[in-house]
Amino acid sequence: MSTVKSPLSDEARKVTGAALQESLVDLIDLHLLAKQAHWNLTGRHFRSIHLQLDEVVAIARDHADTVAERAVAIGFNPDGRARTVAETTKVHQLDAGYLHDDKVVAAITDMLAEMIQRFRARIETTDESDLVTQDLLITVAQDLEKQHWMFEVQRR
Repeated sequence: MSTVKSPLSDEARKVTGAALQESLVDLIDLHLLAKQAHWNLTGRHFRSIHLQLDEVVAIARDHADTVAERAVAIGFNPDGRARTVAETTKVHQLDAGYLHDDKVVAAITDMLAEMIQRFRARIETTDESDLVTQDLLITVAQDLEKQHWMFEVQRR
């Protein structure tokens, strides 16, 4: 079995790897929850929110892949298995069943706000351990903040 040699020191790899793993879990769970809301959405604003949730799914999937690949590039094995995500997620879960559009907007807005706080903390954490990863996390945070804004303005 071959391994990827890290360009980072062992300590920087640990710190950066942990930030990337936590980010991966956030993004995978966001993708799954946005899809869950997408499938079970009801209400007068169904169409626009349904489509907007697909945007969140696409962003989360794309960034999850980039985050996982960055982890491997620094010699850290990402873990995106369902069990790992379920056991370690910090994302608040949606209720089962049909979800009214107002509740979805509120839930996704809150979910994104909490996730953005965690990403901003990871951005600070990686300031000394790995600026390349920090730049990646800044890009993710930028996209999450844009989606947060777009959902937040729909709150009643």
